[in-house]
Amino acid sequence: MARIWTRFAGALALAMLGTLVISPSGAQAQKSTITFGSTNATSSNYALAVAMSKAIKDALPNANVTMIETGASVDNIRRLTRNEIDFGLVMADTSIQALSGSGPFKGKAVEDLAVLYVHDVVTLQLVVREDSGVKTLKDLQGKRFSAGIRGSGAELLTREMFKVLGIEPQWSPGSISDAIEGTQNRQLVGYSKYGVGAGLDATLRELLVTTPMRYLDFDEAQRKAILAKIRGVDFGAVPANTIPGQAEVHAPVVLGTYSTRLASMDDATAYAIAKAIDQHKQLLIDVFPHLKNMNFKAMALKTEELGLKLHPGAKKYWLEAK
Repeated sequence: MARIWTRFAGALALAMLGTLVISPSGAQAQKSTITFGSTNATSSNYALAVAMSKAIKDALPNANVTMIETGASVDNIRRLTRNEIDFGLVMADTSIQALSGSGPFKGKAVEDLAVLYVHDVVTLQLVVREDSGVKTLKDLQGKRFSAGIRGSGAELLTREMFKVLGIEPQWSPGSISDAIEGTQNRQLVGYSKYGVGAGLDATLRELLVTTPMRYLDFDEAQRKAILAKIRGVDFGAVPANTIPGQAEVHAPVVLGTYSTRLASMDDATAYAIAKAIDQHKQLLIDVFPHLKNMNFKAMALKTEELGLKLHPGAKKYWLEAK
């Protein structure tokens, strides 16, 4: 994992919400009805969210916990502002834009967005068909390419990076299913999506059965340009032979968080969710085995160094955790 992200250590953590129950300390009441937003059901991270839901239910048996499918980061933040969910998956770079009122949140800053836990350290992987003729990022100029799930952090980061690099693909918005089908049918040259850590996610693994694919690399100049312009992002390595026979490539790396709003979640609930995830993390490891090498506490506390807010209730737990 150290190779995946050089500037951000290694670790993780989780979340929930609702109506009223006695807190573990007895000092505050915590919500008994909790709804959280995940991502598209075809994503590997959806299976991880299912495990998170079980972890929270196991730790808080009196709570009514519901996990719903969403469009991921940007969509989840918008749902938070409409009070449709209590917390949700939000990538760190998207959180920074929401807090500062930039990008898709220009003029609509969400200043009380706060992290409950980190669920993974992930690489954003850009893949194209081997027969597409595309071998470098510059080759995507004018080509039909999916930036990721509509409303996701992957879509937002991909579009931002290409804007910085001055490359203009012909974007094809939609779901990950649309991207896979379009790539298989040769309507698209490829797509962008977060992997599982630095590895393959389920959709790319399945696509490789029928369609030879290749990773696109970010050269040194491109990495420097992106790091100078986009906060909350670093670069790391996708190891050689992740796609069999392919060399190591450089890819953007981002912290994946589950976050809430300070106005939406009390300290007792935030504390209980963080504790539930930490003490039931084996459920998450069973889905994503690479998480066994992560320090959930260290990574949760690391978010503040990136300019994110850590919910006070969650922070209280992570500071106490061993």
